[in-house]
Amino acid sequence: MLPANHGSATLDRFKEWGVRMKFSKYMLMLLALLAIGMIAAACSGDEDDDDGAASVAASDTLKTVLGRGNVIVGVKDSQPGFGNLQPDGTFAGQDVEYAHALAAALFGDKSKVEFVVASASTRFELLSAAEIDVLIRTTTWTSSRDIDLSSSFTATTFYDGQGIIVDASSAVQSITDLEGATICVTSGTTTEINLASRLAAAGVNHTALTLAGDAEILEAFAAGRCEAWTGDKGNLAGQRSSYPVEDGGPESLRVLPETLSKEPLGPVVRDGDTDWYDVVQWVVFGTMAADELGVNSGNVATMSSAPPSKDIANLLGVSFEGGEPTNFGASLGLSPTFMQAVIGQVGNYDEIYERTIAPIGLARAGSLNASWLDGGLIYSPPIK
Repeated sequence: MLPANHGSATLDRFKEWGVRMKFSKYMLMLLALLAIGMIAAACSGDEDDDDGAASVAASDTLKTVLGRGNVIVGVKDSQPGFGNLQPDGTFAGQDVEYAHALAAALFGDKSKVEFVVASASTRFELLSAAEIDVLIRTTTWTSSRDIDLSSSFTATTFYDGQGIIVDASSAVQSITDLEGATICVTSGTTTEINLASRLAAAGVNHTALTLAGDAEILEAFAAGRCEAWTGDKGNLAGQRSSYPVEDGGPESLRVLPETLSKEPLGPVVRDGDTDWYDVVQWVVFGTMAADELGVNSGNVATMSSAPPSKDIANLLGVSFEGGEPTNFGASLGLSPTFMQAVIGQVGNYDEIYERTIAPIGLARAGSLNASWLDGGLIYSPPIK
């Protein structure tokens, strides 16, 4: 006979078995969910890799530029000497010349450039959105721009400093005489920040009239809305050189002696774009090296066929006394003789300077932009 509690014990065993089955079912469900998660994570990882590869590809500006067949450069259109739109619709200035130098290096043809006007407020947006390949627009190298705007500044092409310009007949002789004055300044620039900090340090109360750009400032100054205006001294010299005769001409303006800041200007590219950075950097350095070595547009052909030194042979990508050439730039996809095209079509640093900046009244001799051989800061690392 079965024990009296046999039915109850059997029922308990069935319940225990049911619990185990339910637990096993939950374990299977959990394992299935874990497997699905791992698969999703793997797929997600693949997608991330793809996105990373796409990002790298998108940042490979050199490949993009070479495939397109021209270089798109953000420039200024209102600053004589640096970036100025001419009456015939062409651009002129030192920044523009470096755009042509890039085209000569890349394609052997300095005309392979498309210019995009980059305002003070839009220039970094244009660069980050890849609407331009490089920004060459009197842009000051600062820590915040370098770090926070995902930008990389290449070699400095012009060492500038901020100044203030006034009417030549004004009693103002220095910044301390600007107490209570209204000073025009371009909005959203380091110039605006420098003006506030420097005059505050000097204890000079003033009103800053912020405007969009050079044209608006010139109009406001001529209308008497501000007693002075401030900008990089290179800009002030350029605006002064072309100041309308009907408003008094260049002689009616005077730049105060103080320099308010350091303003190193040069080309800017996007962070992480290593090969493109190298191309832009070494085209600039190449023009400086040519200046140091005495290679110019008039003698580059002769120097290439019979280089008088190993340094010149390295710069021009040719053999010296039967040795192997260095193939300068070849690893970037450039012709080893790319600097011959740059110098032949655009010139060395001094030729560019004399053609663009000297005419606005800024002599190179004795300035920070003289060659290091003459006590200036223009200096190329060795090409070897």
